[in-house]
Amino acid sequence: MSEAVRDIEGAAAQGDASGRAAGPDTARARRSPAGRRGSGSVARSGARAARRGLPAIRGLFRPDRWKRGPWLTASALALGLLMLLHAEITDRGGAGSLVESLLPWFGLFIPVILAGALWRRSAAATAALVLPAVAWSGLFGGLLLDKSTPGGDLTVVSHNVGAENPDPVRTARDLAASGAVLLALEELTPRATVAYGKELEKSYPYRTVQGTVGLWSKLPLSDPRSVNVLRGNVGPLAESRGGQDLPVDPPRALRATVATDRGPLVVFVAHLGSVRLMPRHGFWTDSRDVGAAALAKAVAGEPNERVVVLGDMNGTTDDRVFDGLTAHLRSAQEAVGQGFGFTWPASFPMARIDQILVRGVEPRSSWVLPSTGSDHLPVGARLSW
Repeated sequence: MSEAVRDIEGAAAQGDASGRAAGPDTARARRSPAGRRGSGSVARSGARAARRGLPAIRGLFRPDRWKRGPWLTASALALGLLMLLHAEITDRGGAGSLVESLLPWFGLFIPVILAGALWRRSAAATAALVLPAVAWSGLFGGLLLDKSTPGGDLTVVSHNVGAENPDPVRTARDLAASGAVLLALEELTPRATVAYGKELEKSYPYRTVQGTVGLWSKLPLSDPRSVNVLRGNVGPLAESRGGQDLPVDPPRALRATVATDRGPLVVFVAHLGSVRLMPRHGFWTDSRDVGAAALAKAVAGEPNERVVVLGDMNGTTDDRVFDGLTAHLRSAQEAVGQGFGFTWPASFPMARIDQILVRGVEPRSSWVLPSTGSDHLPVGARLSW
């Protein structure tokens, strides 16, 4: 009996040992079907996630997505063509000049159209936005970079001080604090000219004033004279006078030679005619356009190699009317500035109509100075030989 019991107990022990030995394999065997089921489940879940994550891509190939928002698509294409072909827009009624003066701002329509395209789920409009985006980047993308370089031999500042400036003395002090060697002022009144002269005479011993523009300098000046930019005798005003003689306006541009240790530098200071939106004549630019042509002719005929043009041009360098100037001169802001450098109106600048243009010298940096009592912001540049 005892031996039988021992045999039974021995068999049980062997069975337990066998079970323990086979346990891992058995566990793996038992888990393997579940594992296989888990792997299949993960694969199916991944496939479902991929299908859910690509609706936009699949949606692009749905025919209805390419038919949605035709007006958005047309607007995107028209915007791109306007920026690419702005020089071909007629200038009748000043339309071309107006578009070119505001050209950078047309980029704001890109996100507006994009928002509409996404809301309408229009694949065609989204794709069409590539045209204006590339056009705007080609025209203005480079302006967003800081292209300035250190150094320079001469600092110049130009400012339309504003005929209605309530505090010319403070404006003069602010401008003198800029460290400019040459300081060009436009829209001077007789009374303000006296105030600027008294305030600036210690820092700028040399000056010339011709009509409503002036040049103050720390370096000797020679051969100052006015430049006729023909304001007041063209356009609707002249037509309304029936051919009668108009009052002679004071000069609005000058030329002078600055004596530097590197040789003579010719400086032009100009304030071209104003532009106006008129009910019958549209964007009226006649006076400015004639002045721009006269100034371009004077610069083109200047024999001196080194030339700087400073002033309020009442227009941006994108405007076709300044092609005659930009054919001979470079914009300091476009060459070495950062951003658009808008200067007018001072309260919310929308356009850079105050310019520093150069020939024969290298601009190193260009910037916009803080606001004074004028409706324009001053501009400055550092030049080297």
